[in-house]
Amino acid sequence: MIKAEHLTRLYGEQFAVNDLSFAVKRGEVMGLLGPNGAGKSTTMKMLTCFLPPSSGDARIDGLSLADAMKVRRLVGYLPEHAPSYHDLDVEAYLQFTGKVHGIPKATLHDKIREMASACGLEQVMFRRIEELSKGYRQRVGLAASMLHDPQCLILDEPTTGLDPNQIIEIRHLIRRLGEQKTVLLSSHILPEVEAVCDRMMIIDQGKLQALGTAQELAKQAQGGITVLASIKGDVAKVLTHLKAELSDVEVIQQKPQEAGLTTLEIYHPDPDCNLAEQLFLAVVAKEAVLLEMQREQTSLEDIFRQLTGGKA
Repeated sequence: MIKAEHLTRLYGEQFAVNDLSFAVKRGEVMGLLGPNGAGKSTTMKMLTCFLPPSSGDARIDGLSLADAMKVRRLVGYLPEHAPSYHDLDVEAYLQFTGKVHGIPKATLHDKIREMASACGLEQVMFRRIEELSKGYRQRVGLAASMLHDPQCLILDEPTTGLDPNQIIEIRHLIRRLGEQKTVLLSSHILPEVEAVCDRMMIIDQGKLQALGTAQELAKQAQGGITVLASIKGDVAKVLTHLKAELSDVEVIQQKPQEAGLTTLEIYHPDPDCNLAEQLFLAVVAKEAVLLEMQREQTSLEDIFRQLTGGKA
């Protein structure tokens, strides 16, 4: 649905986005992550034809960004600070937005009702926008961005300034929208991206650093596998057996506990190796007791910090 090829944007001699290439599949929710100044908003503005690229191109459902008017009909855009006329009520604002998009008068009323239901706005349709909470204003922005039934939604920090309850509501809404439309969203709230997105990409200094599912990014960032275990018995024999079966095993930490119990942290550089299975077999072979074992997970926050140099 979205295919960016060598997308680049310069401000003077400074790269805001530098040779960025990626693809978002139809019906997918893609997260766009990066520190402040990484180029997230600039990327979104180019994809929505608010900014022309300095070089490169992107295609939305096969249409080049050069065909701006047709691309805009395919895209719904919610900027970080959703624009609206605060002195209008929600109904009047959505009517105005629909007319700007050229939605026929005969179908506009039904379309507004449909979007109001999808975004949970039925109870506030005749309230002025300036009287609404930030959460409801975001919902109004989402409804306006979807009114012309775009195939693709581009959402820049859709939960900025919301309280935890509002964040959950907008998260559920985006998840529902992702069942029908292609969604590209940026966010600084990493657990939100994990909860909502099918895949995510991380950019830094305008360049793509990583793209994939949370599991794929974890594998790329970690570069190996770490297992934590609690074993009762002769741990030295267990480790000797393990190293004989699986080369390059490294014992990161070994701590004796009470009653003959030892806790281990074991690492192997190959993330696809069967370290946990081999450890279990070694424990059985040496007649020890495995009380607990778990694979250490790399968090999205760890991945983000590793790929962006720890910048906020």
